[in-house]
Amino acid sequence: MNIQELRARIEVELEAAVQRQRKARAEIQLIHDTASQEGRSDLTKEERERTSALFDNIDLAKAQEDGIKGKLANVVRLESEEHEFDVRAHDVEPTSARPNPQRRTAQASIGREERTYRPDTDPSGKGFLRDVCRSFLYQDVQAASRLSQHMAEERVERAQYMERAVGDSTTANWSGLVVPQYLVDMVAPAVANLRPFADAATNKHPLPPDGMSVNISRVTTASGVGLQSAELVTPTGISVDDTLLTIPVQTATGWQNVSRQAIDRGTGIEDTILQDMFSRYVTDLDNQLVNQASTGLVTVATDNVWTQASPTGAGFYGQIQKAASGVEAAMLAMGNPTHVVMHSRRWYWLSAQLSNSFPMVNWPNIPAQATAVGNFNGYAAGVRGVLPNGLLVVVDNNIPTNVAGSQDYTFVVPDREMHLWEDPNAPAFIRAEQPNAPGLGVLLVIYGYYAYTFQRYAGAVQRLSGTGLVTPVFPT
Repeated sequence: MNIQELRARIEVELEAAVQRQRKARAEIQLIHDTASQEGRSDLTKEERERTSALFDNIDLAKAQEDGIKGKLANVVRLESEEHEFDVRAHDVEPTSARPNPQRRTAQASIGREERTYRPDTDPSGKGFLRDVCRSFLYQDVQAASRLSQHMAEERVERAQYMERAVGDSTTANWSGLVVPQYLVDMVAPAVANLRPFADAATNKHPLPPDGMSVNISRVTTASGVGLQSAELVTPTGISVDDTLLTIPVQTATGWQNVSRQAIDRGTGIEDTILQDMFSRYVTDLDNQLVNQASTGLVTVATDNVWTQASPTGAGFYGQIQKAASGVEAAMLAMGNPTHVVMHSRRWYWLSAQLSNSFPMVNWPNIPAQATAVGNFNGYAAGVRGVLPNGLLVVVDNNIPTNVAGSQDYTFVVPDREMHLWEDPNAPAFIRAEQPNAPGLGVLLVIYGYYAYTFQRYAGAVQRLSGTGLVTPVFPT
């Protein structure tokens, strides 16, 4: 490790210590804000204990900050000494020697240096994961060298991302490893529900770098305007009032304790582990958006019960129109319904329906004789079709199919009000440590932070449920 890399690592440690203090202070403030909003004059026992622990964390982080600053000062001084040495070493004194009349001119060309891990040489991340494991299990010098080069590349291309990844680790050799970006973008071809709704029908924002909550002001009492009853008569006024909507920042995480035998003797195990961890991460995020208690689509949606013993495609489309009208009534000019989110079994059932009548209202680019227009996108690859009213269909198998026995849900949503905050770089990391050295194991962890809300406007999400959405029966 050269002096520049050492300084960069110490600076990251310093930022991590400062960040821990910020997060602790933010959580303390959140605890007191919550007590104030609930009208409590004192904190609960759990809140007092948590506040005390947070203050202890702040004191510890301050002590660590002082020590790190001392290390950084020494490294800065050493860096200055090295610079002065280099200047003296390259100092040229003029001499009385005659210039060479046959002086030669050298030419150099600068090309593009390839990344250490890239999709053409390591398409599924097998080499990356093997190097992570071997550097920790065996202290493999070559594996460590490749990982060091990769982290140097990350410092140049994704400096902010790298600092977040390593910020709060205490591993001695590698404080954290940033997953190559192409592996995160690729996600994984393993069988999983993935995140169709999150990708195709949400309003995405970068997650703020600090804090464990996102706060939004909702105007819940509007001002009033009316006719003046007579000249010089002051009309009754209404004061605008708002309510704070606090959205928690959540952490999705998973881990695998990989054995040395699996890494040494297994075939394709590295591929399976890395791909499965990515697919489970994105699946869990989307599943929380749909099903999480109190805040997910299932909970916040306004219910429209469709009671029908013999459901038809025409009847289902009519219910979608009913839900769409509910969205527009709730949003008015603040946003139109844009997407219908349904389970794949419901989409294929709708696609199998036949009709001998045409819609009374046709939309541009929708054939008059068609109930809907499909496309060739596969699962989790975008919009699956367009309904006659222009709503885009998203298929998501995170929607439950066991509601009241065998029913599923269908949602009508305005995408601009489906707010999702994620890290603007990439939401997943891998950490490697050796907590299980006697058992010949290495721990691989993946995690990320996100926040979401669909609750800015009551009624913005409409849900179809009822006996009309039981297990589909396909024509025979």
